[in-house]
Amino acid sequence: MSDTFDYVIVGAGSAGSVIAGRLAADAATSLCVLEAGPPDRNLFIHVPAGFMKTFVNPNLNWMYESEPGPATGGRIVDAPRGKTLGGSSSINGHIYSRGQSGDYDTWAQLGNRGWGHADVLPYFKRAERRVGPADERVRGRDGGLVVTDIDWSHPLCEAFIAGAVGLGIPRNPDYNGVRQDGVSYTQRIIHRNRRVSSYRAFLHAHRGRANVDIRTHAHASKILIEEGRAVGVRYLVDGRPVEVRARREVVLCGGTVNSPQLLQLSGIGPGRLLRDIGVDVVADLPGVGENLRDHYAVRMTARVKNTNTINELSRGLPLAGEVLKYLAGRPSILSLSPTLVYVFWRSHPALENGDIQVSFTPASYKDGVQNTLDDHPGVSIAAWQQRPDSRGWVRARSADPREKPLIQPNYVAEESDRQVLFAAIRLGQRILRSPEMARYYDADHTPALDVENDDALWELTKARGTTGFHLMGTCRMGPASDPQAVVDDTLCVRGIDGLRVADASIMPTMPSSNTNAPTIMIGEKAADLIAGKTPPAPIVLED
Repeated sequence: MSDTFDYVIVGAGSAGSVIAGRLAADAATSLCVLEAGPPDRNLFIHVPAGFMKTFVNPNLNWMYESEPGPATGGRIVDAPRGKTLGGSSSINGHIYSRGQSGDYDTWAQLGNRGWGHADVLPYFKRAERRVGPADERVRGRDGGLVVTDIDWSHPLCEAFIAGAVGLGIPRNPDYNGVRQDGVSYTQRIIHRNRRVSSYRAFLHAHRGRANVDIRTHAHASKILIEEGRAVGVRYLVDGRPVEVRARREVVLCGGTVNSPQLLQLSGIGPGRLLRDIGVDVVADLPGVGENLRDHYAVRMTARVKNTNTINELSRGLPLAGEVLKYLAGRPSILSLSPTLVYVFWRSHPALENGDIQVSFTPASYKDGVQNTLDDHPGVSIAAWQQRPDSRGWVRARSADPREKPLIQPNYVAEESDRQVLFAAIRLGQRILRSPEMARYYDADHTPALDVENDDALWELTKARGTTGFHLMGTCRMGPASDPQAVVDDTLCVRGIDGLRVADASIMPTMPSSNTNAPTIMIGEKAADLIAGKTPPAPIVLED
């Protein structure tokens, strides 16, 4: 094929795969997709429990680390990002969570036209193929992304849910429905015991088409800009530079870390930073790399009794039995996501909408990490604030695209975040110690915790807090009056023609959810914007 295309898409991740798949449906449109990682052939991508392997595989994970800060007690915290077809949707925890309607109404209120909940709901529905009961007003049935319920049960999950209900938290049959508040089993992007990545859902079927060129092991190093217009991309193959040109647009879908870094390496970003790393300034955009946010999750484990957990089922003969179940297409621990139960609730009774979240799973991990199970029966809970105020940044260290950027989330830098996080921890501990859990609860594996003591909670936060894997915001969307906005509400980069960003980095504020589902929605809306299609009619929900 020619090295000139209508569109060049950088990144085949959660949004990039959606955009490429939608554009590829038009045979008259040519596109080249650049993915820095390999094809998604690794078995552990597709077996859901394989996330424990992909998290530590540098061939599939950029293996980024964030800078230490006060909330981490000086610890370096991992910041995993997917590096293969499907991007982070090929290595994440499979959870499907959209957030609250108010999240997107806030985006619109900030001046982003067409991004209110009524506007984006049709795109959530378009992307999704919901399997199971659902409110047809808000859930999709015909999309490529298969969303299923957990088909595996455990008495510890039911006890934890009952404990939450006993505290006055209602059981919610669908947290992706009209209301998020409540406790429920998680929904996941797993179908027939296999992961459904964004690549598999939207782009895989188009591979081999004459108008689509998917290039793996292609590490983008610079956006080519001529006379104020993006005209192509330079990328590295085994260290050798190669260029590909775009007639219409370059679409940057590298993600919250890679998108701002590539912009900075291309001369688009804070002028002072660019000069410091030896890059000529093409467009002085101070917001590139700023506004980074992430969910800071405090993970806690406990020993349990009177039942087996996933810890025991993952070893020896029990594991062999689970493998046989998996191969037979039956429910198995190999087809589970790392989190099985979600609690969405409020840090204070006066709040109208939830602002805290607690997760639960009948498994526990050594030192709080999610890749090595404990040797004893255990459970894990994690607690976090849904919409953190604290902001950090991503900055290129040098002009070398192979050098990992600096990542500083500034976790819990704002006092407001600290108090809401503490409320989430207290809620998780109350459920864990509820009468409904008493038959199983044995003892904290983490140090004994006085939940009424803020100093003790802060020490726990510093010792056990880690990423929620939900980095966002570093190329934030906003109106011309916002000096930190990088893209406008059509996702076009300010000051540069023919260049858009479409991934989690454009989110102006954190959604009350995991970021994968909102990022896929962004990809769906971006595809319409790029193709110049009329957006679907808004869906206004009546109370």
